[in-house]
Amino acid sequence: MMISVPITLEQLIAVVQQLQPAERAIVAQELIKVDLAADLKALIQELYSQPPIDNITDDDIMAEIKAVRQQIGKK
Repeated sequence: MMISVPITLEQLIAVVQQLQPAERAIVAQELIKVDLAADLKALIQELYSQPPIDNITDDDIMAEIKAVRQQIGKK
């Protein structure tokens, strides 16, 4: 059974500030997971909303790989 308790942002911040550093790190990691999940979902939706590209050849892929490798080698 979950219990819901109304809390303001200021109250939440005050509580988090009272946690030990390791506990604050856990809270931060969980917040990052939520943000990353939302970002990843948006990216996947954007990719699936685009029409498929069916005219890419193996030669096109290899040319792109070579171009990227050259850029990496220049750095």
